[in-house]
Amino acid sequence: MTDGKKMFLWGLAAGVAAAALFRTDTFRKGCSKVIAGGMQLKDDAKEYFETIKEDAEDIKAEQDSKANS
Repeated sequence: MTDGKKMFLWGLAAGVAAAALFRTDTFRKGCSKVIAGGMQLKDDAKEYFETIKEDAEDIKAEQDSKANS
């Protein structure tokens, strides 16, 4: 058997194994949890950076107020 044929068969076996894995409920539930966790992380980061932005705007406003006084 040539190397090309061996690689093709290994690829075919990997594809069949992956297709079988993708159809399991455990895999789907795991993917759902990962996606939900990523979305929660995105929301938390957005909220955190919004708080930082508001704090920076408050500090700037205070400095501007002191400079104009």
